[in-house]
Amino acid sequence: MIELNRPVRLLYVDDDRALARLVQKELGRHGYDVVCAGDGDEGLRLMAEGGWDVCALDHYMPGRDGIDVLPEMIALPDAPPVVYVTGAQEGALAVAALRAGAADYVIKDVSEDFTSLLRNAVDDALNRRRLQRENERAQAEVAAARDRAEAMLREVNHRVGNSLQLVSSFISLQARQLKDEGARTALREAQVRIEAVAHVHRRLYTSGDMATVALDEYLRGLIDELAKSLGPDGASPDLKLEAEPITVSTDQAVSLGVIVSELVTNAAKYAYAPGQGGEIRVILGKAGDGRALLTVEDDGPGIPPDDKPKGTGLGRKIIAAMAGGLKSALEFDAEHKGVRARLAFDL
Repeated sequence: MIELNRPVRLLYVDDDRALARLVQKELGRHGYDVVCAGDGDEGLRLMAEGGWDVCALDHYMPGRDGIDVLPEMIALPDAPPVVYVTGAQEGALAVAALRAGAADYVIKDVSEDFTSLLRNAVDDALNRRRLQRENERAQAEVAAARDRAEAMLREVNHRVGNSLQLVSSFISLQARQLKDEGARTALREAQVRIEAVAHVHRRLYTSGDMATVALDEYLRGLIDELAKSLGPDGASPDLKLEAEPITVSTDQAVSLGVIVSELVTNAAKYAYAPGQGGEIRVILGKAGDGRALLTVEDDGPGIPPDDKPKGTGLGRKIIAAMAGGLKSALEFDAEHKGVRARLAFDL
């Protein structure tokens, strides 16, 4: 018998009073507290009162058969496992009872083997129920631990985002104090890079998913911020985004955000003359075979024939490093009129 701090309470439902008394006597000798019910309706009423560990339900009974009562028993709140009792030639009934939710079945006869088989079936049903409840508790504990971890991670992303925003504000204040335009430009570019990373963390602490980022939504927010940094002047380049719904990891989002920021900032500086305007397009789409393609293009004069980088070349180094982290490399379309940079990466 399964070990409990009290006797196992067994509800035995059978209209055969002689067999019911035999079950009560034999299982009582093994420490069970057996209560008998003479038909299905009485058994259902007693079970509804609660406090039972297990039930044994006979098939043939006056009024309603056990197979009719079984679904109502199982539907009761905190219903105990039910062992179905059938005749020797009633395998189809046993299968039907198992499909209806019975924990086990046992063949009914008048020999001493019946009570022994019934006791074993009852113990097995109780053990399975115990293991099921332990598994449910373990899953609940895992879910609670996961929720706590996600809450902590969301808080970390919130604080990291705020800290990066604070750093960005410090850089902005510092840039305003400088008279050297080269130094101010360098600080503004650093600020754009920090904002690209901060934007990922802001999306993470407002999202229900801590492991992935909706890249299309992230790029939409990033492009809006880059457009603001270029200024509201109608003569500034117009940023356009075409993006399919794509989900990437957090690390991928950071790398791709920095790459887009560098390419857009570079295009804004060199593709068009001051006050000329024009478009800078960011295009994201699936490329098949589990890959995606990111394109940033403009309609400017294109890459110089000598291919020498303008400025310090730091942007190219950053892009190469970020692309390397994605196990990819930036490629340029020589057929395009302006600059068209492409980056294929694995999803």
